[in-house]
Amino acid sequence: MIARVTDGLPLAEGLDDGRDLQDAEFYKQQVKALFKNLSRGQNDASRMSVETGPYVFHYIIEGRVCYLTMCDRAYPKKLAFQYLEDLKNEFERGYGNQIETAARPYAFIKFDTFIQRTKKLYQDTRTQRNISKLNDELYEVHQIMTRNVQEVLGVGEKLDQVSQMSSRLFDW
Repeated sequence: MIARVTDGLPLAEGLDDGRDLQDAEFYKQQVKALFKNLSRGQNDASRMSVETGPYVFHYIIEGRVCYLTMCDRAYPKKLAFQYLEDLKNEFERGYGNQIETAARPYAFIKFDTFIQRTKKLYQDTRTQRNISKLNDELYEVHQIMTRNVQEVLGVGEKLDQVSQMSSRLFDW
């Protein structure tokens, strides 16, 4: 679902994908409550994941728009946020200059076609495309960890040098 943050007005929504979601209405009410809180300025972060039962709401707020999706808990966060980024980029490109003037709910319902097409790309986490996205993330984390370990080792060497210098001064 995509909504304007200033007033919680839903701008577009991906129609249900055919799965019989138990308590679907309950989760839709939670989304509406979340958008209402966001419109009151109660958003701590521009990216957030909120657990709810066996699902997780992931959302991105950029500009005055919130892009939200609901996934199973086991679905990789990286892919959920990549999906939202894809929606955000396309929505801004197509409707960015019309967001403030939208006066009725679901003013951009035609965007549902893009949402459905993009959702199909992300549904199976085992596709080569999605595995590549996850591997890219793992590589980035590995690079950061390697850099951090090297920095720690460098600090350890410097501490050894300082310790040796102080013991030489002490022996003097």
